[in-house]
Amino acid sequence: MLHFKQYISSKHAEWVVFIHGAGGSSAIWHKQVKAFQPHFNLLLVDLRGHGKSASSDKKTVASNYTFEMIARDVIEVMDHIQLQSAHFIGVSLGTLVIRQMGEMMAHRMRSVILVGAITQFSVHSRFWVGLGRMFRYVLPYMWLYRLFAFVIMPAKNHSESRKLFIGEAKQLCQREFLRWFKLTGQLSAVFSKFQISTGIPTLFVMGDQDHLFLKPLINSMQSMQNAVLEIVENCGHVVNVEKAVEFNEKALEFLLSTTKPAYAR
Repeated sequence: MLHFKQYISSKHAEWVVFIHGAGGSSAIWHKQVKAFQPHFNLLLVDLRGHGKSASSDKKTVASNYTFEMIARDVIEVMDHIQLQSAHFIGVSLGTLVIRQMGEMMAHRMRSVILVGAITQFSVHSRFWVGLGRMFRYVLPYMWLYRLFAFVIMPAKNHSESRKLFIGEAKQLCQREFLRWFKLTGQLSAVFSKFQISTGIPTLFVMGDQDHLFLKPLINSMQSMQNAVLEIVENCGHVVNVEKAVEFNEKALEFLLSTTKPAYAR
């Protein structure tokens, strides 16, 4: 089972499940815990091969990963703590994990917040992913990871997010990185799911400097029902780190608007 942390506010409070991106860990949410805990119970997970979940389950070490497999890992944790429904917040590749979970258990999802959402690849994104595929067996994985971190978060004001992701990625091994990188081959199928309405209230929070993923999302918004887009100025891919105060305000306002009145405190 994945490593997870719980922060309990009240037995009557609703839950928020936080899902990080590839190469990160639950540490990416350190600026959210204090702000969210007075209102909600929190569940933070480390995805397989990441953080304290690194190679924890020997049964899956040799497996080729799929988004369904990763989603089931999170569902297993929810079942373990008897969590029937929750709000979900994901960042970067974690947004795709949440979207996969929406296909599998939409009835257990009260609302969704997707930060730095990846909904389509631009021409530039395809180029960098293709380059990574060419050299993934040749170069040390941290070289590739640092390259991708600078490509996705190139500006000076993105440095905190960039350093955090690079620091967390050091806990991966080459083999684990390759398992996750192979998931890029499944992205087209997952992208298509973003075009299908789940009926789940959804908030996208994107930085205006998210040069790889903002424009494709804007182009896709017309086909998404029950979804709202918030764009944060002077901010890159990881809004919850770079503009934590603004993100927390927008996210809490959205969550509390979808929360049962008896729980909103």
